[in-house]
Amino acid sequence: MIIVTGATGKLGRRIVERLVHRVPADRVGLSVRDPRKAQDLADRGVRVRQGNFDDPASLAHSFEGAEQLLLVSLDRTGQECVSGHRAAIDAAVQVGVDRILYTSQMGAARDSRFQACRDHARTEDLLRATGLPWTALRNGFYASSALQFLESARHTGDIALPADGPVAWTGHDDLAEATAAILAGEARFEGPTPPLTGPAALDFATVAEIASQTTGRPFTRTVVPDGAFREQVLAHGTPAPIADLMLSIFAAARNGEFTAVDSTLAGLIGREPATFRTQLERAWAD
Repeated sequence: MIIVTGATGKLGRRIVERLVHRVPADRVGLSVRDPRKAQDLADRGVRVRQGNFDDPASLAHSFEGAEQLLLVSLDRTGQECVSGHRAAIDAAVQVGVDRILYTSQMGAARDSRFQACRDHARTEDLLRATGLPWTALRNGFYASSALQFLESARHTGDIALPADGPVAWTGHDDLAEATAAILAGEARFEGPTPPLTGPAALDFATVAEIASQTTGRPFTRTVVPDGAFREQVLAHGTPAPIADLMLSIFAAARNGEFTAVDSTLAGLIGREPATFRTQLERAWAD
């Protein structure tokens, strides 16, 4: 059986939807905080059990019978994130999972400027220490993050953000397709995968050009000092830890941590991944 955590989230739901087209539904199990949100999948024959990262016993129960476990990274940071991942990994070892797969990120490293990448690196260390076969899916930076950063610019025409560097923005749909293919046995990786990225690394100056071409409206790129940006987002009610996390993305981008572009994702899904232009067009079509 293939067990997927976080299966009602943005990435996890997409993975499961693609996985059940590749393997029988009764070979798929979900570990979710609220099983009611996965009732439609249960109705299709998928096993759904409650699993809470703060309740190790519930994780062990939801992982029972797993040959493969896909650990979708938690939407937490720092020690809280790594502790949750440790609880899931320990539960997987306890119930005898054969292989653990984990949604990591390109640039995962203990010395990354981006907190999430440091958390991913620590989680990969935990996986390595189990002695089990494991795979870290080094996902490209989610394009949805770039789209969130652009939300204000969509209305003002000015991309006013801190100094950045090229980022290989990558779509959830393509990453979900690749993950489902790996879980279904269409490909196998030991340890970290190559970066699973979109077809190009773009900075926000280039994104401004793409936005102009897509909409037919002029877009400018204004570089905002880090301190001023932090004050702006705090003034809009963003908690200080989140503001600092946002700034760390730009610091890591300036450090060249997200520039890699690799063909592995294209090979897994059998086509070129969606360009950022395509994703912008889809998002702004509403």
